[in-house]
Amino acid sequence: MENETHVASDAKPGPSPLFTASTATVLAQYQTDFEQGLTTKMAADRLAKNGPNELTTTVTPKWVIFLRQFNNVIIYILLFAAAFTLVIRHYSDAVVIGLVVIINALIGYFQEVNASNALDKIKSMLSTEATVIRDGTRTDIPAADLVTGDIVYLEAGDNVPADLRLLDADNLRIQEAALTGEADAVTKTFAPLIDQKTPLADRTNMAYASTAVTNGSATGVVVATGAETELGQIATDVTDVKQTKTPLMRELDGLGTWISYFIIAVAIALFIFGWLRHLYALPTLALAVITMVVGSLPEGLPASTSVILAMGVNKMAKNHAIVKTLPSVETLGAVDVIATDKTGTLTKNEMTAQDIITQTAHYQVTGTGYAPSGTITLAGQPVDVSAETALKQLLISGFEANDTMLYEEAGQWLINGEPTDGAFLTLYHKGLGQSAPAYQELDRIPFDSDYRYMARLSVNDTGQHEIFIKGAPDKVYEMAQAADPTFDRTKWDTAIHDLTQAGKRVVAVGHRLVPETVNQIDHDTLAQGIDFLGIVGIIDPPREEVIAALKEMRTAGVKVKMITGDHPDTATAIGRQLGLAADIQTITGTELDQLSPEELKATINRYDVFARTTPSNKLAIISAYQETGKITAMTGDGVNDATALKKADIGVAMGIKGTDVAKDAADMILVDDNFTTMTKAIREGRRLYDNIKKTIAFLLPTSFAEGLIVAFSILMQQELPLVPTQLLWINMVSAITIQFAFIFEPEEDGLMHRPPRRTGAALMNRHDVFQMIYVSVLIAVMGLWMFDLLTGQGVSQVIASTITVNVIIMGKIFYLFNIRTPHPVISRSFWTNPMAFVVIGLLLLLQIAQAYLPFMQAIFKTGPMSLNQWGLAIAAGFVTLVVTEIDKLIRLALNKRRRQFKEHSTNIN
Repeated sequence: MENETHVASDAKPGPSPLFTASTATVLAQYQTDFEQGLTTKMAADRLAKNGPNELTTTVTPKWVIFLRQFNNVIIYILLFAAAFTLVIRHYSDAVVIGLVVIINALIGYFQEVNASNALDKIKSMLSTEATVIRDGTRTDIPAADLVTGDIVYLEAGDNVPADLRLLDADNLRIQEAALTGEADAVTKTFAPLIDQKTPLADRTNMAYASTAVTNGSATGVVVATGAETELGQIATDVTDVKQTKTPLMRELDGLGTWISYFIIAVAIALFIFGWLRHLYALPTLALAVITMVVGSLPEGLPASTSVILAMGVNKMAKNHAIVKTLPSVETLGAVDVIATDKTGTLTKNEMTAQDIITQTAHYQVTGTGYAPSGTITLAGQPVDVSAETALKQLLISGFEANDTMLYEEAGQWLINGEPTDGAFLTLYHKGLGQSAPAYQELDRIPFDSDYRYMARLSVNDTGQHEIFIKGAPDKVYEMAQAADPTFDRTKWDTAIHDLTQAGKRVVAVGHRLVPETVNQIDHDTLAQGIDFLGIVGIIDPPREEVIAALKEMRTAGVKVKMITGDHPDTATAIGRQLGLAADIQTITGTELDQLSPEELKATINRYDVFARTTPSNKLAIISAYQETGKITAMTGDGVNDATALKKADIGVAMGIKGTDVAKDAADMILVDDNFTTMTKAIREGRRLYDNIKKTIAFLLPTSFAEGLIVAFSILMQQELPLVPTQLLWINMVSAITIQFAFIFEPEEDGLMHRPPRRTGAALMNRHDVFQMIYVSVLIAVMGLWMFDLLTGQGVSQVIASTITVNVIIMGKIFYLFNIRTPHPVISRSFWTNPMAFVVIGLLLLLQIAQAYLPFMQAIFKTGPMSLNQWGLAIAAGFVTLVVTEIDKLIRLALNKRRRQFKEHSTNIN
């Protein structure tokens, strides 16, 4: 499209200046004519120059995704080891190492390709056809052929095919919730606006691609197509946003890289030392060093981590949360900030009448949403509506002055029409039951933004003609004053002010009995006066369960921030009802646009509510939180949320009311749209992180022990007690059995009373490193001692090697009981994880198979062990439990002493 139409401004993206320009200016700018439209040649030239009105995407080939899985230091080392063992004709070693690499790559590949392409869903939202004027003739064309300057007709039921500047409009209302978050359809006009910084939600003379026309008709000129539309800008942002690795994956990558470099450095030093000292022949020395490297690498870590996360994903699915990528289930456990959309997430996205004020009483209404279940109360007590004449008349009038349908489908109450009208239908059924009033329509005045009310003339079964009206209070006031000069407008203005301060929309209701001769209704009839019945306060209410969920999140140190397209007063009132903060601080999207990235980063944490936001505002908010070091989650359901959902450390979409675009951009989907599931996810994420950390604390020292056995053997110039395939067996069989026990480890006490873990914190603290070192040395020494003892007694090297493998396995089993709980092994915690005993049994069966099955003996160079030899292996492994438990008891005593000293110091002060 012509780039000159996009003058730079703060209201971005989109053709900002156009909503302030006159109709003549817009038509001249696009060289088009309101009556004739573009010529066929002009349209063809513009289509050739600017391309079709559609969105395009670049698809990453599957083979590229697969190759990406090998971009890992540990994988590089294993590939080198496989190649070297292949060159020296140790084929079984090469095959086993290669299989480990392929399995890890496939796990990562299937995780990545399962993520859907959000852009495909955005593309599907564009209209397929459009009605335009070309060469003075009205015609239907494929929407992809639209160009800037085309004159387009819109009617109720249409999807807007491109971004339009409206040239005329007749009672036009457009549903823009997917872009703006506003629950109600927006009334559109075609008059120029004044403020060039008007946010998207308030641009009443613009219509945007993919939004839906709910009422009326209009004509507009195309000002943006394809990627230049608001929808296209979102698609571009979704494509451009690079998803960052989850905190856990960053920590694991850092740990894996550090371990790999350390092992390589030790291997090089060992090789140089052995070569200079002529300890072995060069090929033998090289194979020994490769064996040490393979044994030391925690190649089982990706597999065991994936299994733990997969089980967490499965558990979350049972709690109505679908997690699309494995690491995402853990990320919520690290979240500092949840930036959440309001409409449909914190609120029901169902307008609900909560207050009824008549001449004599102020009623409250229970129940939320369109479901007609609830009660009308006065001073906390249910009222008999049929006995309250004024109240009953108000409910009937609100029901009759209505052109929306309320219906139930698959257990859900839905509307076809305007949300505000739907609220009046539900209100009537709450007070007067399921039967509709016995009225037949004679005539009506539909709602229009010019007069801001709707009226209906009906007749009841006795022949009485009656006018029902509802609309903007100031308009209905005028009619009330015409009928009653003593009408107390000040009283009602005060009541309305109180309701609007609570974030509620106020609608006034009235009626009038007319003679049977009146069969038509017009504005003059209403101007003669009506009987004022009262006002109704309507709100998109907070979900009841969300308030408790937010309280639990605050206890867990997680801050929730509300982002909405609503008016700031409404948003602040909702935030207050939800209990977001003691003192709600609100900022608008327009005010955000005035801040530089540095200023936003410096002030972002002080705000609780972000109102009147655009998609670009949401992206800036998420980016600012991430810049301050916060792990950030974003929840949403609209197209306008897609970019921020993808940018956030974890994006969470609503499953019922969420758009396909939001679902595909997100990492997790709440199937039941229940925000409280987030607290369950945070709890589960923290439990998973604890268990993954235990897995790593368990895996590393036992892996290093294997490498140390080989390294010590090289330094002592003795036969290697273990071969590469045995080392890989130990690591991988542990990953699929004994490490599996950590999946079922229950959550630790006080899990949701501690703050989120510090961003950038290392997986291992100083004591973890100390314990890793001494456990590694302990298991290695026990394994070497057992190998030397047995070979010295004349036991064959094959049997001694098999026993050494089982010494390491037994060391792992006994170490499991130490590492799985912070409590002493002899305590009630010993029995809290029955699956630990199941997987230990499975591991022992596999070890028996490795020792006694002929084909396993051939692959892993093992042999049958006697009962006494099994006893020796168990005794050697038990030493690990004794030493680590002594260490744990010392630490528990020191921690207790520190707490007592701290409490004593506090009491003195």
